Amino acid sequence: MPSKTVIAKFSANKDDFEILVNSDLAYEYITGKRKDPMSVLEAEEIFKDARKGERQSEEKIKKVFGTTDLAAVVDHILKKGDVPVTTEQRNRLAEEKRKQIVETIARNAIDPRTNAPMPALRIENAMREARVSIDPFKNATEQIDDVVKKINMLVPIKFAVVKIEVTIPADVSNRCYSILKQFGLKSEQWLGDGSLQATVEFPAGLQNDFYQRINNATQGRAAVKIV
Repeated sequence: MPSKTVIAKFSANKDDFEILVNSDLAYEYITGKRKDPMSVLEAEEIFKDARKGERQSEEKIKKVFGTTDLAAVVDHILKKGDVPVTTEQRNRLAEEKRKQIVETIARNAIDPRTNAPMPALRIENAMREARVSIDPFKNATEQIDDVVKKINMLVPIKFAVVKIEVTIPADVSNRCYSILKQFGLKSEQWLGDGSLQATVEFPAGLQNDFYQRINNATQGRAAVKIV
């Protein structure tokens, strides 16, 4: 069985900072499934040449990373450096980042021509048509602007928030209060008849989800309007 020990490397100021890690555990860490960076290490050392066993100096580690704390340095190398992964892991990681990007755009964007939320499937299809490539090691949020630029000719996109005023009947107001808080409760007023008038503000792409949850909770008796 081939060894799972690989060298993860970060380079700065013409110096290399290398760590020996278990490839499977390192993959779990960079995908968020593992929380402790120390748990992926095969040796608790920062090397300048891991193959030769040459350790990097504390002075250079401090200069580049701002600290000599091993966990902090390992975290930086894993998240910002070059971590060898298998083709399968790379493809899986790219697909996970793609899903995150699609979900973020769908949650926050609308079609500026109709002001309607942007369906995730429509975004996915546009990304395929525009042949958008996803960097498996780059933060999903950092890639969104570039993705939007590439698909904007196919799918006009506008990032927006929506402010909605909603009046909830008295008998279901307590049931709906937690929903309002989840969607960004900005103001509330309890009316004389016990009903609740509230204002919420949230990413425009969540409008359909909000309407569905409020309608289900009130049996369609809520009064809702965009303000």
